[in-house]
Amino acid sequence: MVQEFAQRLHGSIAQAIVGKEDVIDRVIAALLCGGHVLLDDIPGTGKTTLARSLAASIGCEHKRIQFTPDLLPSDVTGINYFNQKTQDFTFRQGAVFTHILLADEINRTTPRTQSALLECMEEHQVTVDGVTYPLDAPFFVIATQNPIETAGTYPLPEAQLDRFLMCLHLGYPAHEAERAILRGASVRVEAPVCTAAELLAAQKAVLQVRVSDAMTEYLLVIADKTRKDPTVQVGLSTRGVQAMQHCAMAWAAMHGRDYVIPEDILDVAPEVMTHRLVMKGGALLQKMDFRHEAALRMLEEVQVPTEQC
Repeated sequence: MVQEFAQRLHGSIAQAIVGKEDVIDRVIAALLCGGHVLLDDIPGTGKTTLARSLAASIGCEHKRIQFTPDLLPSDVTGINYFNQKTQDFTFRQGAVFTHILLADEINRTTPRTQSALLECMEEHQVTVDGVTYPLDAPFFVIATQNPIETAGTYPLPEAQLDRFLMCLHLGYPAHEAERAILRGASVRVEAPVCTAAELLAAQKAVLQVRVSDAMTEYLLVIADKTRKDPTVQVGLSTRGVQAMQHCAMAWAAMHGRDYVIPEDILDVAPEVMTHRLVMKGGALLQKMDFRHEAALRMLEEVQVPTEQC
């Protein structure tokens, strides 16, 4: 069920994003986990196109916020305004009241506005003037940021980064893929291929995937490695280990299995770990590509268990 759902969604998104099959699969895995995705890459590589294609492929409401320095928290969450007709205050919903939210160039807005997303992403609710408003399920945030241009940007704090299940990097397409794009192979997704109800059912099915004691121990060994590595200042948090396990469960279900094997963990671990690692050293070492290389190195240094399930 999950495998068929993922294949259908992948086929739709791949119409617009040519030659990035691995990135598409990981976005789908994050969606199946009910997590959120940060696309960290230079302009023009298809970040916004990927987010729009995902939203268009699912038959549920989606909105886009262009983050700018003058964006206010109330623009994101909503605001109470005085209604002249009723002579009372009325709550006007912000952009987060949707199913799929595209947060474009999230690092261009102020920390105050960035923090407005914290409760939304973690608790799936919004609190305005002491009143809590729940967000409808599913709720999925896919954010983009440009790591190269730093003028007028506000780097995401570690607490905000930790709310993202995965940090993905599109990169340049391969030569043949770029040739195909230039020849018009990339088309816009026009119609949804699945519904919100199907997505919610697939998310529940992912939770039924079994994780053996051996795989749990493997996850803990990886986490311990990140915390004790001499090049790392802050290693993987408990929430990060839970995220890695959940992603591995989704990856297993996407490949038609109801149990997790070491390859499932290894396939998703780098993208789960990268943005959660804080390296020792200057600002240069905090860039995502350096963190990603460190994550790959540490995974290679951890022994893979022979018991699989």
